Amino acid sequence: MKIPNVMSAAEAVKLIKSGNRVLIQGGSATPQTLIKAMVARAPELKKVEICHLHTEGECGYANPEFRESFHTSAFFIGGNLRKMVGNTVDYIPIFLSDIPSLFREGYMDLDVVLVNVSPPDKHGFCSLGVSVDIVISAIENSKKVIAQINPKMPRTFGDALVHLNQFSACVLVDEDIHEMQFIAPTEQEQAIGKNIANIIEDGATLQMGIGGIPNAVLTYLTNHKNLGVHTEMFSEGIVDLVEKGIVNGSQKKVNPYKIISGFAMGTRRLYDFMDDNPEIEMLDIAYVNDTAIIRQNPKVTAINSAIEIDFTGQVCADSIGTRMFSGVGGQMDFMRGAALSKGGKPIIAITSTTLKGVSKIVPALKPGAGVVTTRAHARYVATEYGVAELFGKTLKQRAEALRDVAHPDHREELDKAIFERFGTNSVMI
Repeated sequence: MKIPNVMSAAEAVKLIKSGNRVLIQGGSATPQTLIKAMVARAPELKKVEICHLHTEGECGYANPEFRESFHTSAFFIGGNLRKMVGNTVDYIPIFLSDIPSLFREGYMDLDVVLVNVSPPDKHGFCSLGVSVDIVISAIENSKKVIAQINPKMPRTFGDALVHLNQFSACVLVDEDIHEMQFIAPTEQEQAIGKNIANIIEDGATLQMGIGGIPNAVLTYLTNHKNLGVHTEMFSEGIVDLVEKGIVNGSQKKVNPYKIISGFAMGTRRLYDFMDDNPEIEMLDIAYVNDTAIIRQNPKVTAINSAIEIDFTGQVCADSIGTRMFSGVGGQMDFMRGAALSKGGKPIIAITSTTLKGVSKIVPALKPGAGVVTTRAHARYVATEYGVAELFGKTLKQRAEALRDVAHPDHREELDKAIFERFGTNSVMI
C-alpha cells in the first residue's frame, strides 16, 4: 500500500501554526518523533495550546523556557508533568468518559492531532494500537492529523482503525513504544491483592488499572473461573489469565468473549499479545467508560486507587491537598457503573499508610484536597488489614469500619477522632 503525504517530521509539524490547539495521543503511544520535531519549532511558534491525557517520555513543550510558545492543558497529569503544574501546565478536571464530548459537541476546537499508528493494511487502514481512548474522537473532529507510521505499534481492532486518507501528513518512523516494566508488588500490596481477590466472584467483569495492587490482585485469581474484562486500561497481568482460560468473557452481557479497553500499558510481551488479536477491542472511551454500558455486565468489580480517604468515605484520588497529582480519570465512571451492576463491587484499594508512615485513612482530608469519589459512592475500601464495607452504613459506622482496616499504629488516634465527632452512641437502624 502506497502511503500518501509522506514527509519528514520537521516538514510535517509545519502544519502547526501559532495559536493552534494540538492534541497529542498519550500513554504508551506518545508520538515522540513528532513531539521532538514540534518542540524544535518553538522559536517560530507562539501560544500553541497542547492537550492530552498523561503522556510518557519527553515533554519538552512543558519546559519553562518555551512558555511563550507552548502551554499545556492536561486532562490527566502524568509523572513527567507534575512539577510543571501551575507553571506551564494547567489541569482540566473532567470525567474520562466526558472528554470526547468536548470535541464532538464543540466545546474545544482542535486544529491538529499528533498520533502514532501501525503501518496500513492492504486497504489503507492503520491502527491506533495501544491508545484509542480520547484519540479517535479527536481525529474525527480535528482540522488536521499528523501521523507517525510505526511498525512497532501493535495492530488492534475495534475503534482503532483509521484510514490513510484521514492523515494530512505521514512520517515514517521505527520507534519503540513506551514500555511500563513490571514491578513486583510490595508485601502490603500483596496483602491488599489477596483481600480483594477474596471478594471477587466467578463470572465477574473486571476493571483495574496499573501498578502493584492490580498486579497483586491478578496473581490471586488463578482459581477463579469465567472472568471478563471491560476496563479503561489494562496491563501485563491479564495476559496470564487469558492464556490459562480464567479470563474468557463468557459471562459478559455486553461484548461477550471480548476484552474491552481504551488503552493499554505494559511491556513488549503485552503489545505482542495485543497485535492482530481479535479477542481485544480497543474502543472509544465514551463507550468504554459509559456507566450505562458498564452496568449491563454482571458482577462488575472495579478496583481503583486513592491518595487519601476520610473516615466518612470521601475519596481523594487526584491531589495532595491543593497540589494536583493526577486527575479524576475514569474512577467515578467505573465506581458508579460497578455499583449499578447486578452483584457489582466498586472497590477503593489503598495502602494504610504512606511510605513515611502517615495514615491514609484520616478524620478529614487535607485542606484543598479533591473529592473524586463521594462518600455516597464509596462502598468497599481495601487495605492490607482487610476490606471495609460502607454501603448502607451511618457516618459513625463507616468511621469505625475504616478504623478497623487502618494501620494499627493509627487506630487509637482515629478512635479519639470518632469519639470527638460522633460521641459514644451508635445510631441504631
